[in-house]
Formats: sequence, structure tokens, C-alpha cells
Amino acid sequence: MIGGPTVGKEIKLVTRVVGIGDLVVSDDPNEMLVTYSLGSCLGVSFYDEEARVGGLMHCMLPISKTNEDRARATPGIFVDSGIVAILGELYRRGARAESLRVKLAGAASTMDENGRFQIGHRNHTVARKLLWKNSLMISSEDVGGTLPRTMRLYMNEGRTTIATGGEREL
Repeated sequence: MIGGPTVGKEIKLVTRVVGIGDLVVSDDPNEMLVTYSLGSCLGVSFYDEEARVGGLMHCMLPISKTNEDRARATPGIFVDSGIVAILGELYRRGARAESLRVKLAGAASTMDENGRFQIGHRNHTVARKLLWKNSLMISSEDVGGTLPRTMRLYMNEGRTTIATGGEREL
């Protein structure tokens, strides 16, 4: 049947908010994962079209060595421990590295006008290095600058969008 049984029916997606330091993995096509206000924080979306599983995380800091107890309790606070944790859950649900599409957003300099701390830049650098070490290529990214972003992962299509005013596909 062309178009399938949902032609003419409006699909109502359930919004699942991913807060600062959170990571969420889903295989529910009725969910839309969203994280707001990615300033210097880094948003990372993963989606495996074959396994129909994906995830979204909102990391605040680059390296978990600064507070290993906090990283154990909430791995998504840190880029390094967050990526390891979300990949583990994605793989448990059937995702494969060669099928994963990875997208990054955020890593801005919203409150560091002098560039002293460079948290956003460091978050981005750690993510790129860790993804590369895991043979994961970044499909697309919208990082840097000074504006905060909202990132959405639509589980029904595997599509990731970014908003800094208007919403567009990443």
C-alpha cells in the first residue's frame, strides 16, 4: 500500500526533554527528543536507521577526570563519560557503529567573551577525538559562535534539527 496506513492521519509525537547532563536513548518512533539552550554545552545526537534506535545528550563539561564521582552518578555531565555511556546503551539496543549518524551542536562562547575558559571549544574537541577513536564520523555539526541552540531528534524519521531562531535540519 503506497503511503501506508498513516496517510491522512496526523502523527502526534511525544516530546521528551533531555536536560543538562542528561542522555536519553529511544527506539520509540512516537518520540521527539529535545534539548534546549546549548550554549557552551555540547549536544550530540546519534541515530541508526537500520536498528531504528537513537539518542540525544546534553554535556556541560569536557573531561570526567575533574569529578569522577559525579561522572559515575551522571555520566552525561561530561562529554567523555557521556559518549561512552550513550554508545553502550545504543549498542545494547542493536545499533552498530557503521550505521550510526552522529551530529553535534552547541559549543558556543556565550559567556566567555575573552576566550579564557573555552569550555565550548574544549567540549567540541573532546567529542571529535573520542568519536574518531571509536571510528564514528560526524555527519554534520553546528558549533561555535555566540548563540544558544535547541537540538531535536525526531525518532520517527531519524532527523536532527537545530534552532537558533528558526528550525532547520542539521
